[in-house]
Amino acid sequence: MVRYYWTPGNFTKVKPQLVTGGESFNRFLQDHCPVVTETYYPTVWCWESRGQTLLRPFITSKPPVQYRNELIKTADGGQISLDWFDNCNSKCYRDATTRPTILLLPGLTGTSKESYILHMIHLSEELGYRCVVFNNRGVAGENLLTPRTYCCANTEDLETVIHHVHSLYPSAPFLAAGVSMGGMLLLNYLGKIGPKTPLKAAATFSVGWNTFACSESLEKPLNWLLFNYYLTTCLQSSVNKHRHMFVKQIDMDHVMKAKSIREFDKRFTSVMFGYRTIDDYYTDASPNRRLKSVGIPVLCLNSVDDVFSPSHAIPIETAKQNPNVALVLTSYGGHIGFLEGIWPRQSTYMDRVFKQFVQAMVEHGHELSSM
Repeated sequence: MVRYYWTPGNFTKVKPQLVTGGESFNRFLQDHCPVVTETYYPTVWCWESRGQTLLRPFITSKPPVQYRNELIKTADGGQISLDWFDNCNSKCYRDATTRPTILLLPGLTGTSKESYILHMIHLSEELGYRCVVFNNRGVAGENLLTPRTYCCANTEDLETVIHHVHSLYPSAPFLAAGVSMGGMLLLNYLGKIGPKTPLKAAATFSVGWNTFACSESLEKPLNWLLFNYYLTTCLQSSVNKHRHMFVKQIDMDHVMKAKSIREFDKRFTSVMFGYRTIDDYYTDASPNRRLKSVGIPVLCLNSVDDVFSPSHAIPIETAKQNPNVALVLTSYGGHIGFLEGIWPRQSTYMDRVFKQFVQAMVEHGHELSSM
């Protein structure tokens, strides 16, 4: 695996490991997305995984974005909140019908307000693209109309959103990018649907490949203290706001006493989506099982020091068997961190990978089919 070696005053850096299932995709990325073969220089005073993960939300800027909100109905009577950045002033794509569209999927309790989402929109604006953020049910301030939330194994809401967006702009190149749980959801969707998707390509960042391994890592004492317990309280807060919707099917008092994500999922998520056991849910939620069935070009960026996604669970051998998949593995970066430079406020390595990849697929994606 890729390693960094400490020497007095500096790192001896090794380039990220690029794992592809075919020579064509590998060559395409080296030609049009060279950042994946460049050495990643982590912020020298914040190189450790937990430091990168904890500090990124506080260090990175939050570019101002004016959204247009849309609420769409679902088959079960619920609603989904979409936040649009239309980029009406795009100089490269003045025709809205053909302006490239990027669907963005935030993490576990994230929304369109997350700094990493705002950065992706800012970069897309520079390219002239339109963005739409898929906020999971009940997390963005909208009312919950049915007793149902979300999980990374159930792709029905994502399918609804993709169909809706594509129906609005059927002639526009359509791509997606998912972060953390959003990436897990995106990969599970792509693995289920194969090539029969209107998406041209996709990118994921800091995905948890095996939910069992993720939970085990996050339950180690220090990781539980720094991350697990806090995220559990965020999950509890998000469902407690809609408590009255769940009382008939779920013991909410028991849910509110959960001390870990696994306990929350056992008491709430697995029950909500009809799984017999938490193991059944975690098996279904793990995208490593479906990677072999992905039918469009997908770039997946992970750091091997990410405590949310242990390196031993990254499906390297599976990726080698699918010509549509590329893994980019850095030694450092943490979870949605990838901070670089002395004061990493404006841009991260993850941002640069996102921008180069979506631009490569929009402008040169046709080359892949001819390789």
